[in-house]
Amino acid sequence: MHHRTEGLLLALDRAYDVRSWHGPNLRGALRGVKAAEAARRPAPARHNVWEEAVHCAYWKYRAAYLLDPAAPRAFDERGSDWFARPAGAADESAWRADLGRLAEWHALLRGVVAGFDPSRLDDRSGRGEFTFEEVIAGVAAHDLYHAGQIRLVRRLTGAG
Repeated sequence: MHHRTEGLLLALDRAYDVRSWHGPNLRGALRGVKAAEAARRPAPARHNVWEEAVHCAYWKYRAAYLLDPAAPRAFDERGSDWFARPAGAADESAWRADLGRLAEWHALLRGVVAGFDPSRLDDRSGRGEFTFEEVIAGVAAHDLYHAGQIRLVRRLTGAG
């Protein structure tokens, strides 16, 4: 595997679920969270932990979509970017399903990145001036940003 691809995969994994020096990654920030906690809002009309998790899954989908024409052409629910959660009661099985969905989109994106032609990493991605490499690295940065947001929301709602 090309060394740039290996580095990007490592960055994605460390931001999502592999131990790193920087502290909690996205999965670490979500570890042990129950549905009721994930549904709490730090203030009215502000995103909760649950919405942050689904938002991260969505952007893994969007990156895979940009990188690979064979990747799914639609997210697995209507809408874009932010998805209201919970729909009704804070159901534990629905929360676990969304966490599983985040893991599935991470695995799919990882596979797309592993198979991406490294000679195209410096090509423009279709997201403004950003290259494919910048999009991939951006997903890692996005996961870490939201890991921090999740930790903050958990503190603000008295749970973490």
